[in-house]
Amino acid sequence: MLASLLIAGINGIAQKALAQEYINPETTQEIGVKDDNILPSFPSLSPEEPMSQVTSVSQLKDVQPNDWAFQALQSLVERYGCIAGYPDSSYRGNRALTRYEFAAGVNACLDRVNELITTATSDLVTRKDLAILQKLQSEFAPELATLRGRVDNLEAKTAEIEANQFSTTTKLSGLLIVGIQGRTNNRGDVNPRDGQKDTDDAGTNINVISLAQLYLTSQITPSSYLFTGLLDGNGKTTPRFTNSVSRNDVLLGYEFPTDSLIVSDLNFHWLVTNKLAVMVGTEGVSMPAAFRGPNRVESAATGPLSYFAQRNPILNMGYGHGGIAIDWQFAKRASLQAIYTSYQPGNPGKGSGLFDGTTTTGVQLLLTPTDTLDLSVYYVNNYASDGCLLTFVGDECLTTVNTTTGKSAPLQTNAVGATLTWQISPRISAGAWGGYTKSYIPGQSGSVETTNYMVFMNFPDLFAKGNLGGIYVGQPPKITSSDLPVGNNVPDFINTGLGRAGGQPGTTTQIEAFYRFQLTNNISVTPGIIHLIQPGNTPDSDSVTVGILRSTFSF
Repeated sequence: MLASLLIAGINGIAQKALAQEYINPETTQEIGVKDDNILPSFPSLSPEEPMSQVTSVSQLKDVQPNDWAFQALQSLVERYGCIAGYPDSSYRGNRALTRYEFAAGVNACLDRVNELITTATSDLVTRKDLAILQKLQSEFAPELATLRGRVDNLEAKTAEIEANQFSTTTKLSGLLIVGIQGRTNNRGDVNPRDGQKDTDDAGTNINVISLAQLYLTSQITPSSYLFTGLLDGNGKTTPRFTNSVSRNDVLLGYEFPTDSLIVSDLNFHWLVTNKLAVMVGTEGVSMPAAFRGPNRVESAATGPLSYFAQRNPILNMGYGHGGIAIDWQFAKRASLQAIYTSYQPGNPGKGSGLFDGTTTTGVQLLLTPTDTLDLSVYYVNNYASDGCLLTFVGDECLTTVNTTTGKSAPLQTNAVGATLTWQISPRISAGAWGGYTKSYIPGQSGSVETTNYMVFMNFPDLFAKGNLGGIYVGQPPKITSSDLPVGNNVPDFINTGLGRAGGQPGTTTQIEAFYRFQLTNNISVTPGIIHLIQPGNTPDSDSVTVGILRSTFSF
């Protein structure tokens, strides 16, 4: 058995700490971008589960006297001592056995018999036994020779890898995404929002967005490693309407423009026990990195195209950088993740730092009732020093900017949500999520509420093995009601400039479809389309359509 490190990440972004018990090669999560960064799947840094010699068949707890092979096992164990058991005292006799494994087992028994003969304990070996063993040795001579050849080849390849690897303790991996996209022009009803299409959005000329990231995974001990990520991004999907409502109408999962190369991840992972892991660091400690995602194709590199389609926006809240997270596999099909993270942990100024600025605390319960069903429920508490939840999808800034101070009021937010996925068959999966937030200005009356949802279907191996199709339909976060003190309510502020109580007049609906061609193990190309109805939750704005061609290279 292997004991995997529990906590790991990926943008759109996040990856799993401990591989789920039921892992299916047809549906396991793929390398890619997850949440606010792009992270790779992490290697297992875990010891093998060695087999140990047993001296009596009674030591094997899953072997009973009435088993059909009991006497044969008893003879091999007690007469020849060439049967091993697992550390949990099990034999696991029903596990499938290859001819190579059988040949190796016969060889072990032959070695034991030769040892007995050499040490003059031949009374344990009868002439009949020797005749049988000689027959077996002759029959399996080709397999034994093949096995020896395979071992020699493996030793040669291992020596070559060790001589040419990047480092004996550090693994280098990377990801490059290049996307070509363009968006339609449209007319919008923006400030003041009065039912008139009075503002032009020229759309986006065909442009290129690129994102590159290198990862260094450095093993510190057999149960811990340091993860470092370097990121550089260029290009974006602007222009957009210049108002706070629709600024996030279309954001791609790999859209992360930077002025220069930045450190996107710097965190330490420690497997405390086989069931408990800890992640702590100054960069990349976020819910997408620490929480396991039920959607098994979640990835902005190889999965859905938009940022919204990666996961419930609640799990992006706070855009955490530094903090601590834990992952506890408390049962075979149940785990618990928890996190505390800060947006500006390295800034000691007022309204920032590890505890005084925008901070997020979250917890997730992940259940796998069957091999094909994943359910996660989560709760998030966030303090936003400027009233923006930093989800970068839909309505995320929930208080208005004061024209006198140039600042918006802070918000304390409680959020709940759930995600369900169902692997209907090896080639069809379906899922949905929903989320609700309720926020208030500390010390003042009133609150602002938002909702969001998504339903989706994924089609692994569509038309060819390794390819993936997907259809996603959902509502980005929308202010359904807002009765903060007058002057702070976003929907009416956009309508009239007064900021009175009230919710959004319309509902944005996002429709996304994509098809990924897996050209090689390392290269994929994904054409897709995103269509937004009523962008900015404004009934009188034209729909927006974006066409995308994404290419991804990973190593």
